[in-house]
Amino acid sequence: MGGPRNFIDTIEENLIALILGLMVVITFANVILRKFFASGILWGLEATVFLFAWLVLLGASYLVKKNGHLGVDALIEIAPPAVRRWMALFAVAACIVFSALLLKGAWDYWANFANLPQTSGRWFPTGFEEKFRPKGWYEVDDIPMPDSLQWIGGILNDGEKYEKLPRAIPYAVLPLSMALLLFRYLQIAWRVWRGELDRIVASHEVEDELIEASQPDREGV
Repeated sequence: MGGPRNFIDTIEENLIALILGLMVVITFANVILRKFFASGILWGLEATVFLFAWLVLLGASYLVKKNGHLGVDALIEIAPPAVRRWMALFAVAACIVFSALLLKGAWDYWANFANLPQTSGRWFPTGFEEKFRPKGWYEVDDIPMPDSLQWIGGILNDGEKYEKLPRAIPYAVLPLSMALLLFRYLQIAWRVWRGELDRIVASHEVEDELIEASQPDREGV
């Protein structure tokens, strides 16, 4: 039976698949237009770059959730269970700190483009800026602004219409993905603390494929 977790998985998987599909369609269309019609989609390259960034950043947190990242667990395998747990707690604590730093940096880079204050503090946030220069009027280079999104101009651009897509939209993946990454590691930390896991991520995909390749092919036997 499906549940909230399966529903969220479906949303994430479909979003990643949609991003990948859009990249393929835009790139293929550009190739056809340039090859046979001496034309092209002016905004195609920039859109593909932004889509690739969304794919990588969202995919990173999703793979943490699915234990899909490659890891080295040679020392973990030879350590006793009690030591494994403390090694995992230390590792996940380091990942949480690193993710928090990434989230602060991501927010500070994106915030002014959304007319929001950056955080204060060198390493960890100690508050928000009292004075800052709003940059909501900044646009991307080539991607045109869809008419259906012109209402954003009333929020970020003093009511004026955008000609190009505001940078706040594609850059929003930065704080979003880093917040998801931090959340995933907090989930793993809780599971390690409860004794459900003894390591963070250690995908054995390559090892499994080697084992499968070494087995005789039994088709047709």
